[in-house]
Amino acid sequence: MKRAKKPKYLNRKVTINGETFDSQKEYKRYCELSLLQKSGAITDLQRQVKFVLIPAQYETYERYGKNGKRLKDGQRCIEKECSYYADFVYKEKGITVVEDTKSKATKTTEYIIKRKLMLYVHGIKIKEI
Repeated sequence: MKRAKKPKYLNRKVTINGETFDSQKEYKRYCELSLLQKSGAITDLQRQVKFVLIPAQYETYERYGKNGKRLKDGQRCIEKECSYYADFVYKEKGITVVEDTKSKATKTTEYIIKRKLMLYVHGIKIKEI
């Protein structure tokens, strides 16, 4: 008999109306933000917005056909991009807010580095809830 895989951070995914949230805390925050948007306190609420922190790195290489004829140079990816997905992005009083729902367990070293890169690369300070 196969055992169910435990979530990495002991969170429970929540699916409501076809939308999946990584935790109950994230779902509750989405409900709060939805109400704020309906009341007009915030606008343009979005979920899971991608921010590229470091673009993919490519190298160019020479290509030749079977007959030895030189072809157009090729490119291969040597490092994939590093990106951050924000839980929520919205506007409050005309200012863009990037928000992430965090617990002690999910505040990993990787997240902290990405948070610092968001500030350095995009000039955006992440609001942690």
